[in-house]
Amino acid sequence: MIKSVDLIKTFGSKTVLGPISMDLEDRGILGLLGPDGAGKTTLLRIICGIMDPSSGSLAVDGIDIKKDPESVKQKIGYMPQKFSLYGDLTVMENMLFYADLYLVPAKKRDRTIERLLKFSNLTPFMDRRAENLSGGMKQKLGLSCAMIHRPQILILDEPTNGVDPLSRQEFWEILKELKEEGVFIIISTPYMDEAERCDSIILINKGSLLYHGSPAAFKKKHLGHIADISTSDNRKAAGIFNADPLVLAVNDYGQTLHLNCSRSFPIDNIGKILEAYDIKVTGIKRVDPGIEDVFIYMVNTLTGADRNIPPGFNNSK
Repeated sequence: MIKSVDLIKTFGSKTVLGPISMDLEDRGILGLLGPDGAGKTTLLRIICGIMDPSSGSLAVDGIDIKKDPESVKQKIGYMPQKFSLYGDLTVMENMLFYADLYLVPAKKRDRTIERLLKFSNLTPFMDRRAENLSGGMKQKLGLSCAMIHRPQILILDEPTNGVDPLSRQEFWEILKELKEEGVFIIISTPYMDEAERCDSIILINKGSLLYHGSPAAFKKKHLGHIADISTSDNRKAAGIFNADPLVLAVNDYGQTLHLNCSRSFPIDNIGKILEAYDIKVTGIKRVDPGIEDVFIYMVNTLTGADRNIPPGFNNSK
């Protein structure tokens, strides 16, 4: 459905994306992961046809994005990171406006809007101004407007960022239903638990594609160590490990510390390390990495914590 070859985007002398070569199948939900500034939004805007690549090629359903961007836009529904609808218009007025923008035929318009209002549970709020909606409702309205012309591909740029957990759950239930209807969904997200909901994921960092494959296979890319430890002074121990360049992240889980370590870290010597600071280890166990652990590990592996890059990281299936 979406194919790029040596795709590059530059701003002046700075390359912010690429070169990226990828082949995305029209199937399920694809999660786009990466730190802030990785190039996620730039990539999504190029796919949508609202930003031109500097070089290379990208085609959507066989249509070259440079040669015929308007045809590509008809196949795509795009929901930007920032709420971009009209706050002084009601829910219904926004949907009618977008139906007109996408030239939705009059005989289909009313039925489509009615379905989307019911689908997103916005029917009781159809006469409320968009500016007076809650954050979760605004996201549902944005999604409904993006779906008004029945696109094949739905592209969402961090749609649940800043939304409360209940609204996030409801939003994902809607995405699941759209997926079952055959819509190909690409979603960028800062939440690692949402990556678990995706059928496949892409990780980019500093404009480069590091991984494309399933979440399950992604977890196997962690070649370091994950440990949960409890000590006589967790706060002091956390400070010691945070200062160690071979420890990528330290998370406080109440009674335990969750250590995400590079493969060079001597995990079997944790007790001896802490003894030198008069800290006693009262419990320690190795645990399987989660997506967030692997995310941190892969990004740090390429940016300084452990420069011996394990084989198979780049563009790995």
